Amino acid sequence: MNELHAKINSYVKSLTKSEQKVAQFVLERFDEILHLSVTDLAEQANVGETTVLRFCRKLEFKGYQEFKLALAKNTVNPLSNLHSNLTESDPFQVMIQKVNASNVQAIQETTGMMDSKELNRAIELILSSQQIHFYGAGVSGITALDAKSRFMRIGLSVDAQLDAHHQAMAAAMLSENDLAIGFSVSGSTKDTVDALAIAKANGVKIIASTHFARSPITRIADVVLLNGGRETPLQGGSLAAKIAQLHVIDLLYTGVALRIKEKALYYREKAAKAVADKAY
Repeated sequence: MNELHAKINSYVKSLTKSEQKVAQFVLERFDEILHLSVTDLAEQANVGETTVLRFCRKLEFKGYQEFKLALAKNTVNPLSNLHSNLTESDPFQVMIQKVNASNVQAIQETTGMMDSKELNRAIELILSSQQIHFYGAGVSGITALDAKSRFMRIGLSVDAQLDAHHQAMAAAMLSENDLAIGFSVSGSTKDTVDALAIAKANGVKIIASTHFARSPITRIADVVLLNGGRETPLQGGSLAAKIAQLHVIDLLYTGVALRIKEKALYYREKAAKAVADKAY
């Protein structure tokens, strides 16, 4: 029995009946929790999300993600927190092959998880919107900047903010003619979900890109684009997950560019000329 397992057992009698359901589910399926969103766990334990959060706080964690961090430390081979497929005995060449395979798999998983109807709806929303804002935090924030860069090159009115306060303010300025696109591997990134909720309240259409089909971000989304490359909390910012997000962007970008081919080519040329003197 590991430390977290023992800690949960020590708190069981002080939990409410609904919180005990969460504790029982966690104790029985310890190894599965790392790959469940807070929504997944709540539904499978037959409780509400707030009950899961109360359970985590009773155990003196700030929230579900901090609980999962502790879980990862207790259940996962430490080396796999650096990369999920590595072992101590792997020769250098094998390490190269495993990292390569993991990144390729992330793209393949994303392709397999992608719903072509949802992708087409997302492309149509992009084409029909006046302004498009991209939201993300941490590494997903860098993904949002990547998306801004790609779509700016074909003449779309786009923006991306990394600061949570600026995200909230920008979202508040959007209208029903605009679009907000959020990136979150976990689907539970509070800053991103909060910004999207502000936009949603203004009648803005929402596209969410996440690994978890049932998560807080998908509940407010009009279109959900699932991506592969799942990660444990201690693997946050993994390149595989990042590549999966970039693959989603590339699918969106290519689909939009093909629909507005002449405009896209015109603005790509203008963009290329604008930065031509930035290189030797």
